[in-house]
Amino acid sequence: MKKVERSELLDYVTYTQQRPEIQQSVLVQKNIRRVHLGEYLTFLFENTETTKYQIQEMMRVERIVKEEAILHEMQTYNDILGGDKELGCTLMIEFVDPDYRDKQLRLLVGLPEHIYLVLEDGKKVYCDFDKNQVGDERVSSVQFLKFKCSSAPIKIGTDHPEMKIEQELSEDQKSTFKMDLQY
Repeated sequence: MKKVERSELLDYVTYTQQRPEIQQSVLVQKNIRRVHLGEYLTFLFENTETTKYQIQEMMRVERIVKEEAILHEMQTYNDILGGDKELGCTLMIEFVDPDYRDKQLRLLVGLPEHIYLVLEDGKKVYCDFDKNQVGDERVSSVQFLKFKCSSAPIKIGTDHPEMKIEQELSEDQKSTFKMDLQY
């Protein structure tokens, strides 16, 4: 996946002026890249455009104008993309009720170790994840995951003892991820 380059980022004022058009275009891409697994897990698979949008939004919201801070945001979000033949995504574990969320996040300790993609070639690949986001007592409700793919994914799942789910990706998602991986 191509990383966002500094030359692709707009300055704060220009981005703010062009934001409605940019936002509309990126939301179309995000919709196809959003995968719901069961009732509580949402994966947003990133690409260069969605990542560039996130960087621009951080610059806008936090009014980031210093070059050092812009480069830091770029590095942070580019890391989510992954490398060659890798898909990067953000996982959001979404429980609305705070008490229920706390209980469930405690039950789901170790969840990232159990998340996988099934590939066209039949392989099941588990994700790489940031070990700093995993606690001993509860899992973080936002995770950054990467999957090394020897072919394009066709299914996503988890085999965590408290949450066993597998589902096929939509045809649009399959072709989008295949194109991202250039298979």
